[in-house]
Order: sequence, then C-alpha cells, then structure tokens
Amino acid sequence: MKNIALRSTKIFPLIVTRAALVSFLLLSAIIGDLKGVPPFPPSARFPFYLLLFSTYGLSALYILLLSLVKTERINIYLQCIIDVVVVTYLVYITGGSTSIYSVFYTLIIIYAVLFLGKGGTFVVASLCVIFYGLLLDMEYYGLLNPLFIAVDDYPFQTSYVLSRLATHLLSFYLIAYLASFVVEREKKAQTLLAEKEDAFKQLDLLHQSIVESVNLGIITINRSGRIKSINRAALEIAGFTFAEVIDREIYALFPRLEEIKHSPEKKDRFELEIGTKEGKVLILGCSLSPLMDSGGEQIGDILIFQDLTMIKKMEEEYEKSRKMALIGEMAARLAHEIRNPLATISGSLQVLRKDMESLNIDERLFRIIMRGKEQLENFMRDFLLLARPMPGSFSVVSLRELLNEVLDALRYNECWHEGISVNNLMEGNFSFYANPSEIRQVLWNILLNASQAIADTGVITVTSRHLPHGFEIAICDDGCGIEKKDLKKVFEPFFTTKDRGTGLGLAITRRVMEDLGGRVEIESTPGSGTKVTLFFPAKVMEEQKDGASSRC
Repeated sequence: MKNIALRSTKIFPLIVTRAALVSFLLLSAIIGDLKGVPPFPPSARFPFYLLLFSTYGLSALYILLLSLVKTERINIYLQCIIDVVVVTYLVYITGGSTSIYSVFYTLIIIYAVLFLGKGGTFVVASLCVIFYGLLLDMEYYGLLNPLFIAVDDYPFQTSYVLSRLATHLLSFYLIAYLASFVVEREKKAQTLLAEKEDAFKQLDLLHQSIVESVNLGIITINRSGRIKSINRAALEIAGFTFAEVIDREIYALFPRLEEIKHSPEKKDRFELEIGTKEGKVLILGCSLSPLMDSGGEQIGDILIFQDLTMIKKMEEEYEKSRKMALIGEMAARLAHEIRNPLATISGSLQVLRKDMESLNIDERLFRIIMRGKEQLENFMRDFLLLARPMPGSFSVVSLRELLNEVLDALRYNECWHEGISVNNLMEGNFSFYANPSEIRQVLWNILLNASQAIADTGVITVTSRHLPHGFEIAICDDGCGIEKKDLKKVFEPFFTTKDRGTGLGLAITRRVMEDLGGRVEIESTPGSGTKVTLFFPAKVMEEQKDGASSRC
C-alpha cells in the first residue's frame, strides 16, 4: 500500500493533467462547433467527440493500472504507448498530414523524459516517429482512407510528405535530446544542491552540537538588543526557559550590560550580577564580542558568560581561612606575650586591693585599671575562641536550657535596662550534640548585640521551627538595625560599629556554626531592627542518637 501511494503521488498529477487537457480540447471543440467553425472536418465530428470522451475512460484505466502494475516504469511505458496511439488517431481524424494536433506527440516525449530518463525518452520518441510515419505512408499509398478527402483526390506530393516526416522526426528527437539534457542537468543540480544542503545541515548540526555541549552560556543579540538565540547552558545558568527569553531585550536579564556596553572604558571581560526567578543572585564572568556577517558588517553581539558564584564563594572561603590561619598564628604568639604579663598584673592588683587604705590608693583610679584589665582579658578570650575551638567535650545540649541561662546572665550585664523585654516563643525543646560552651557563647553574642541595639524600649523575640533537614532558631529585635553597607562586613573579624566592641562576636558565631555544619544569616533594616537566624543541620541530632564520640 505504501508503494502504491508513493507511485500515485508521482503519476496521479500526470493523469489529472491529461484529463484537464482533454477537457480543454472538448470545450474548445464544442464552442467552435456552436459558432460554425469546428476544429475538425464534418465527417470527423463523431470520431472526435468519441475519442475525447474515451480518453476520460482511459484516465480511469490509468488509475486502475496503479494497483495492477507494480513497477512505475512499466506503468509509464503503457501510458506512453496508449497516448501515442490516441494522438495518432486524433491526427488521422483531424487532417492527417495537415493536422495541427501532431504537436501532442511532443507532450508525450516531454512527460516521458520526466519518468523514463534519457533512454526511455528516445524509445518514446522513436515510437512517435514510427506511428506518425506509418500514418503518413498509409495515407500516401492509399492504404488508409482519410476522413477529409477521397482517396483518389489525395493532393500531396512525395516531397511534401517526406518533408513533413523529416521535420517531425527531427523535432521529436531534438525535443527528446534537449528535454533529457535539461532534466539530467536539473537532476544533477538537485543532487548537488541536496549534497550541499546535507553538508550544510551536518555543519549546522555540528555547530549546534558544539554550542549546546559547552558549559558556557552563549547568547546572540541583534542590533536592537533583542535575544535571537540562546544555548542550553545559558538557560540552565540563568534559570529561564527558551520561550521566556527568546526575542526579549537582553537588558531585562542583564540590567548592567547596557551601562557596560556603552561605557567609554569598554572591557572585553567583566563581571555581572543577575537575579534568578528563585531570588538567587548569581555572579557571572562575561565576555561581549561583536557579531559580524559575511560582509564584515556588525549585525549584533555575542555574549558569552560563565557562572562564577561558586568560585567567588570559594575565594571568600579561602580568604576567610587565610585570615583565620593568620589570626590563629597571631593568637598563639599573643597568648604567650600577653597572658603572662596580664597574670602578673592581675596578681599585683589583687595584692593592692587588700592594702588600698594603708597605701592610700585612689579607688576610682583602681577601678579604671581593673576595668581595663577585664577588657583585655575578655578580648584575649574572644580572640583565642575565634582562632581555635573552645576546650571542652561534646555532649547533649538542650537549646531551651542554654537560652534561659544566657538570658538570666544577660540581665545582670551593664548593657541591659528596664526598657528591654523578651518574648520567648520557642516551640518544644531542641536537643543536639555539640560543645555547650560554644553554643552558650553563640547565644550570648547574638542576644548581647540585640540588647545593645535597643536604646530606649524594645522587644527581643526568640522563635524556632523544624526544617526538613534540621531546625532553626531566630532571634529578632526592634532596635536600630544595621546599615546596608555594613551588613556584608559584620562577620569579618575586628569589624565593629560600637565604641567598646572588639568585632569578634559574630565572627566567633559563624565559626562555631560552620564547625557544626550549619550556618548563620542576618537580615536587618536600619531603624526597624535585626533578625539573626541559626540553622542547625539534622546530623547534629543524629549524632546525639548514635552516641557519637568522635568529636570529644
């Protein structure tokens, strides 16, 4: 059935065209007959109409042959033979050697070349010459009675008949040659074009494969700044779908690109920050190059970029580790250089305290010295805690109990005042495996900062919740908040905005949380307050269940 359908797609248009041509001849004959100028002799009226109507039946026969004759070439040969016979009969009844319908032989030769090739075309041309020559010879020798004259009145000389035959013979073979030549050249051109198209498709496929396979984002932009193409890596990096970005302005995805592109100091390579649909901020390393056509004219730009977010985080972690290593080295030296003199000073002050009255020592001056000594001791303690973990064993920690202990101790701190209230909304009790001293220090640092941020009156709110991979505790205050420019620096050692602060509290907090595999995040709005969130991973709770002792 498939082969029949394939043959019908090639041969059926030929059958339809033949039927259309017969319909045209029939219509012309009817109009001419009605006007008194028929295209045939009066004696040929009935055979002419009979032949035309019979051709419709032949068209039905040709359609039937599509299912009976399996080979297309044989099918075309049968149609050509029948058509040559039909045209020969048409020429006979419409004037024989004088008939204008002998031109239809050339139509048979032309469609034969389309289906049978050069060899088959010359066979059909020879068939046309034979049938037309036989017709003329039979008329000339009186073997066939013409419909338009009597046999005894045949008016044409031998030279005329031979010239007609020679002219048609030459035209038939010339048309066969020229038509086959043109068709062969056209086939060669189509073959060459198909090869070129295939090579182009292969090259385009290779180009697309390369573009889609690289891990770099590649975007082409037209002169109007609209995206014309984008590869898979670019969509994955930016977090968009193809439909969301194609033909969209590039500056909607990369807001700072327009500023960089039109900057007087153009850079081939630069970094950009973009926001994804999930609200993440990505750092991209970009390269913008002109896109040229074959004539060397710029038709747009090519933007190539790579996600550097993880690399930047690694650089930050490396820088932080380098600073911590430096601090650790400094702490080891300072501990030796400062602690011994500090111990001597502390001992001497204790002796002086006993003999203050006998030695007539100013009590105010003594308190200043003691306060300085305590500040120095606190600084050294925090400094050593930042540089290395606090000594002590790991054990099960009850977060609610530690929080209550820290809040009780904080109420006796000099920064606490009556305007501060605490709203403890912790749900349940979270128990996990950690160093109690370090967790106590973390809570102390955060609550101390919250209390120092409240100048007159305010509330410190503590909340908690379970997460799919752990739990979190959030400590909020409605104090002065943190300036945006300072928010990125709060975890840096020695960064502080307080007169008497050491800048080590939040740095210690982050170190302790990262040692546990968790993290700390800060959100703040100047004048509205600050929220500090501690994320504890599920593994610290699993270690409690397993009774792990590897961290003791």
